[in-house]
Amino acid sequence: MNEVPDQPDPRPATGPPAAPARPRDSAATQASLLAAARELFATDGYDGTTVRAIAERAGVNQALLFRHFGSKGRLFAQAIAGQALDVLHDGPPGEVLPRTLTAMLAGDPDDTSGSTLFLAALRSQGNTEAARTVRAQLREAYGGTLAAMVDTEDPADAELRADLALAWLLGIALLRRVIHSDALVAAEPETVIAHVVRATDALLGPVGGGAATG
Repeated sequence: MNEVPDQPDPRPATGPPAAPARPRDSAATQASLLAAARELFATDGYDGTTVRAIAERAGVNQALLFRHFGSKGRLFAQAIAGQALDVLHDGPPGEVLPRTLTAMLAGDPDDTSGSTLFLAALRSQGNTEAARTVRAQLREAYGGTLAAMVDTEDPADAELRADLALAWLLGIALLRRVIHSDALVAAEPETVIAHVVRATDALLGPVGGGAATG
């Protein structure tokens, strides 16, 4: 008797039906890639981060990274500059310092999934064009906002004082997330913000002429 080859079983399958294929959520994919990119760029810098590592962290195929962002450089710009610019523009310009500090001080400094504001720019200090472009963009945006807050008629002095305030922000990010300053890590965010705002009010405010004499 000849053996009949196996054929597909036309009967309906028993047991629970297979879950229908879910359409890929484009917005969720982009959000996952951006979050993964921020974490990896902040810890490893631009040159030390690969598109494969970003895709694996996000749980997606590398092809989706290129489909949504085109290149690692464009992803870097959107993930890093986009995050910082969102904070910059998310309220009145005069409140940019406490708003930025609140974002920088959020979360555990040892947790890479926490706030990474400015860290990727600090860690990407090579000659990569994408990193240079993002640093210039952030300096222009934040520096311009801070310079407009300086109480002076001298543009050069306004730019200098704005850069000093920006250097303070970058230094706080570096000390808290990279160097792990004990005092800064242990301090309550509200305390840090109050001290920095009080000091920068003096930095950006009018230059005093000394105590009046009677």
